[in-house]
Amino acid sequence: MNNFILNLADLGQSFKSERKALGLTQAQVAEKSGLRRETIIQMEAGENVQVSTFIQAISALGKGIKIVDRRIDYDQLQELFNDQ
Repeated sequence: MNNFILNLADLGQSFKSERKALGLTQAQVAEKSGLRRETIIQMEAGENVQVSTFIQAISALGKGIKIVDRRIDYDQLQELFNDQ
């Protein structure tokens, strides 16, 4: 069973933080991504948008999506406990 819960509010806040760190307004991101400003507002508010829309928006920030393994790496875990 997958215990991962997608938290759209956290994802939206991360997007907003990245946008602000780059000094971009919502309107600028909307223009660069070909989306409406209202869509950027919805994303930042944690509302559900299509994955393709999200990818367009993060691409406008010069970012991408990386698939990472969420399983426990027992070798790294062992090293962590050995350090203590």
